[in-house]
Amino acid sequence: MFPFSGEILLGQGKSVSAQRVCEKIGPLLTPERFQKIDRVIRERTFTPVVVLENIYDRGNASAVMRSAEGMGLGQVHVIELGEKFKESQRTTAGADKWVEVKKWKSTQSCVDLLKSQGKQIVVTHLDSTSKNISEVDFTKPTAIVLGNEKDGVSKEMIEAADHRVILPMVGFVQSYNISVAGALCFYHIYMDRLRRQGFHGDLTEGQKTILKAHYYMRTQDSSQDYLLELIARGEL
Repeated sequence: MFPFSGEILLGQGKSVSAQRVCEKIGPLLTPERFQKIDRVIRERTFTPVVVLENIYDRGNASAVMRSAEGMGLGQVHVIELGEKFKESQRTTAGADKWVEVKKWKSTQSCVDLLKSQGKQIVVTHLDSTSKNISEVDFTKPTAIVLGNEKDGVSKEMIEAADHRVILPMVGFVQSYNISVAGALCFYHIYMDRLRRQGFHGDLTEGQKTILKAHYYMRTQDSSQDYLLELIARGEL
């Protein structure tokens, strides 16, 4: 589900339409940044989303988020069950600026939302019911779930899953590092969507304008103050 409305909140009880943000902030960007945002938005999708359940190492979470953003996935759900996290020097390399992150304190509340949005839940998990990831249709609204580095996804998430999938392996080891597994999943999702429907990014023109407004503001640090000033002067 697309996570934004057409109104951009500015603070001080003020808001402005996404279209007006684009009109006012767009000309302040360099041509290179302007073109890059356009190019990125054409390939953005919120149809498949990522779920990270109880990841221990923040560096792993950052790496997964970076891969998700790089493959055009616009949203990551992070379930934090209260365990102590291992800090890391690794960063998202700016990915968290461009991916919408929603945090949860319980698996069930996250699952309930995903189900209400009509998403099939696909967990990476090895058991007798697991199938190859290539058997899943990722053109459908989907949540791809990656679990804890040691224990994998929880029993609660496994029971909620519509599909339990594995990534093909032909060596002695039975699992990938979570950051590698995430990158492989996201690349597969991208290629599966291209193969089945011929495109990956699937935003409407209206959604593209709204997302563009948010990205413009995130690019231009002073954009909120600038827009509030225009409102105060009666120019917006």
